Amino acid sequence: MIKIHPMAIVSPGAKLGDNVEVGPFAFIDADVEIGEGTKILNNATIYNHVKIGKDCTVFPGAVVGAIPQDLKFEGEESWVEIGDRVNIRECATINRGTKASGKALTKIGNDTLVMSYAHIAHDCCVGNHCIVVSYVGFAGETDIEDWVTVGGKTASHQFSKVGTHAFVAACAKITKDVPPYVLAGREPICFEGINRVGLLRRGFTEETINEIKAIYDAIYFQGMNVSQALEYIEANFPASEHRDNILRFIRGSKRGIISKPRARK
Repeated sequence: MIKIHPMAIVSPGAKLGDNVEVGPFAFIDADVEIGEGTKILNNATIYNHVKIGKDCTVFPGAVVGAIPQDLKFEGEESWVEIGDRVNIRECATINRGTKASGKALTKIGNDTLVMSYAHIAHDCCVGNHCIVVSYVGFAGETDIEDWVTVGGKTASHQFSKVGTHAFVAACAKITKDVPPYVLAGREPICFEGINRVGLLRRGFTEETINEIKAIYDAIYFQGMNVSQALEYIEANFPASEHRDNILRFIRGSKRGIISKPRARK
């Protein structure tokens, strides 16, 4: 059974799954698909060209699917796709994509939390099991891999990337790519160590964590440039998912990765 409050506005062109709930003063446009069990709470707005998965909750004041804040946008059809079990908290905003990116899609994976007042701009990709804390601002085409936590009031530069299982401290400025499994913070943003607590919570062994630390020691602390360090890692560390994730990410970085820690004053 679908429950739509009489003071909600739902377009006849919207497709709502079983057990969807729509609260008072919510607005759902045409060409919207909402999966079963999802709740669109009071005063939330879902514009057209949006697909939302199962068992999500969109909280009051959130706006999903507004046109991008991008001067290259020319009114083309573009989309927002949101996975299952995603919570979008109060007054968060998630914009559609643009054709200029070649994707025309803003995407959020499964089991992700987008906290209040966060902004996810056009053509961003946020992975599974991520936490985007309040007041975070992702500029267009930011790429956040799975299991990433981004602290409150952090802002990303356009085209930035954050690797899987990374943790970015609050109030950071993501101006360089943040590799997988690391802690990043300070101003300017830099490598602060391994996300040890997060990795332990997700079942990584001490042996694996120590190997990840050794890999980053080679990158940041053994006097090699990045290219030399990657060659050294490939030659001296056995192939594994975490080793290969690090190599893949850094070799694919177009902005360059965050620098090593600076001496504290």
